[in-house]
Amino acid sequence: MADRVFDTGTDDIVVEVTEGVMTVTLNRPERRNAMSNEMLDGLVASLADAESASDVGCVVLTGAGGAFCAGGDVKGMAARGGEGGGSALQYDARVHLQRRNQRDTAGKLYEMPKPAIAALPGAAAGAGLSLALACDLRYAAPNAIMTTAFARVGFSGDYGGTWFMSRLIGSAKARELYFLSDRVDMDQAVSLGLVNGVFPAESLMDEVGAIARRLANGPTVAYRYMKENLNRAVHGDMGECLDMEAAHHIHTGQTDDHKEAAQAFVEKREPVFHGR
Repeated sequence: MADRVFDTGTDDIVVEVTEGVMTVTLNRPERRNAMSNEMLDGLVASLADAESASDVGCVVLTGAGGAFCAGGDVKGMAARGGEGGGSALQYDARVHLQRRNQRDTAGKLYEMPKPAIAALPGAAAGAGLSLALACDLRYAAPNAIMTTAFARVGFSGDYGGTWFMSRLIGSAKARELYFLSDRVDMDQAVSLGLVNGVFPAESLMDEVGAIARRLANGPTVAYRYMKENLNRAVHGDMGECLDMEAAHHIHTGQTDDHKEAAQAFVEKREPVFHGR
């Protein structure tokens, strides 16, 4: 039973909060959870809520019906005569909207001060893969696959996938996966470092839920600054990272969570964190 249901105004995405974990389920199984405008709007709204909500300590992004997300709705694009076909928006306005949507979804997953996990029951392709890569951790079922897919539909890529993938696996391999758009199975994904682990399909959400609850019940102030440190480490100056780590370390050392953890260590028990 969910503690809270977040109303997105559409059935294309389902959002529930339980035990500190916001589970965001992309819900167009008949289209392998390809993105719709309604789904995108719901994702933007739910991530904005998660970022500041006191009852959310971790976000899990997943898909319904055995797929994660097929990316953009290519069938819908074809029916409209291509990306932007039939849109009343001019080119510059479409670019602005795309930029805003990317920052409010993939950008938000990457930068929000709470851990985000992608649970992949099946295929993650195109923008769907980009959203998975934007998360802090990724876990998948054995039959899941990943593919950039963009070259196959004449796109260059969106939602930050090139940036996230290059930092996860290096530029050379990222270029190969983008140029050739080959399918990556989960053995390859684990080897490359694209996923953190693989669980049986029937227990994937239980396993991910246990990890998410562990994070939600952890030292949330420390996680906030830990995530910022890690993000800076992949694209920041080394000296800047050292200075920021020092400031964050001293700050978290003054929190009640740190004091509780130190006392629990002395008393040989598990700490109970309260996020302050």
